[in-house]
Amino acid sequence: MRIDVRIAILAIGSVLCAAVPTAQAAARKVHVVALGAAKRVPYSKAGDPAGAAAAEDALKIRALLVDGVVKEWTNGDAHDVTDRSFVVRRVMRLNDSLPSDKVGHWVWQRGPWLLVDRVSGHVVALKLPDYDPGVSHVSWFRDYGAYCGLTANGKSLYAVVAQVAARKPALAKKLAAFDAENHPNPVCAQAEWQREPLRVTFHPAGRDPISFDVAPGSAVLVEDAGDEAETPAAASEAKQK
Repeated sequence: MRIDVRIAILAIGSVLCAAVPTAQAAARKVHVVALGAAKRVPYSKAGDPAGAAAAEDALKIRALLVDGVVKEWTNGDAHDVTDRSFVVRRVMRLNDSLPSDKVGHWVWQRGPWLLVDRVSGHVVALKLPDYDPGVSHVSWFRDYGAYCGLTANGKSLYAVVAQVAARKPALAKKLAAFDAENHPNPVCAQAEWQREPLRVTFHPAGRDPISFDVAPGSAVLVEDAGDEAETPAAASEAKQK
């Protein structure tokens, strides 16, 4: 009988000892993600020819902190995609020094959008179709981003609706030809969303607004505590109103 009791005690002890590392591992997966206080940095079209407006002289930036460590610098408002993931635009500090410069010279430039998972602390740059930092001003709704995009050859302006984690755009319609040397600034005003029916309206400069109905689909973002949160899916269909 005493032997059975001892075996039971040893078994319980073994289970508790095995549970401690598991609990510690689970605790290590909890991350603290936050955006820091805003500060202003010098910014101009000379430092960021594609992204800066002609009259801009400063940029308001905030640090993206994961467990108190600066992971990226960001600009503008964040958008909650789900209750645990959000998107925010990145800004980069770029080395602008020439080989002949004796003193280092750095400039700030607006960059791509980031997808941030508050639980896993995972940060990934979004690959938005035909996204151009100087042309595209993204308007977010749910997990959709609407913006004017520029083709790779720089000759065509498109109305684009991208869905987070989908490989293909939910909408891609040509708006006009694009002249890189002579174009309005901004090229397009912010797109506007309507919920029911799901509709987006684009405002290209010098042209009438144009609206598109977007066939709503389920969110394709997969949020996982450990691995990269991206799952490809077929694009939603869209039709011009």
